[in-house]
Amino acid sequence: MQVPAYAAGVPAGDLWIMKNQSIILAGASSGIGLASAQRLASEGASVFVTGRSLDKLAATGFPHAVVDSSDRAALDTFFAARGAFDHLVVSLGSHKGLGPFASLDLSDLREGFNEKYWPALHTVQAALPYVRRSITVLTAISATGRMPGTSGIGAVNGALELMIPIWARELAPVRVNAVSPGVIDTPWWDFVPATERAAAFGQYAAQIPLKRVGRAEDVAEVVAFLIRAEYVTGRAIVVDGGLG
Repeated sequence: MQVPAYAAGVPAGDLWIMKNQSIILAGASSGIGLASAQRLASEGASVFVTGRSLDKLAATGFPHAVVDSSDRAALDTFFAARGAFDHLVVSLGSHKGLGPFASLDLSDLREGFNEKYWPALHTVQAALPYVRRSITVLTAISATGRMPGTSGIGAVNGALELMIPIWARELAPVRVNAVSPGVIDTPWWDFVPATERAAAFGQYAAQIPLKRVGRAEDVAEVVAFLIRAEYVTGRAIVVDGGLG
């Protein structure tokens, strides 16, 4: 089989696996979600992305729809209109809930659950009548990292990860996995001023065995692996360069 130009460097076998596979990525207008869409498309998959910003979605170049993952009625309508598909990737984010517990604003933590945890659950549940092969949820290393200042945001991601192995048993033969990124240079960090962000990345890089913070493409590679890996389910795969 001749490998298309857009998939240069991708093994032909992977193209065969992804060919004609339909994948919906929720929260894929930027960062890890977008990188995952690009990686999956490069392997021959048919990719559709959702998010809340029409301008950002249009800029991805992929077929898209504006869908607020916190709006269950909108999710039900969207999935019913799309019909059956093969794989779901849920890449929703929030930086709410950061800070030492003694001074943690619990209303901020509640917003973290409202921005990531509940929308992820609504998205997965709304998709269940239509998804045929796998579900992959993006969590974060805060779920298991035990780092000071992350008990709140870790609770959001940990709550999601606790569900993954249970969903895998309940929803089989649909496979369910999570990808748990470490420190990744994406727009998630935009709430931190650029100078502070660069300093933080430098400090993290010094602690990471691979001596750099991650890229969205590093995580996208693992998302693609889990979609291909037909004998992996109920797992949370950490992508942190060895930081944990």
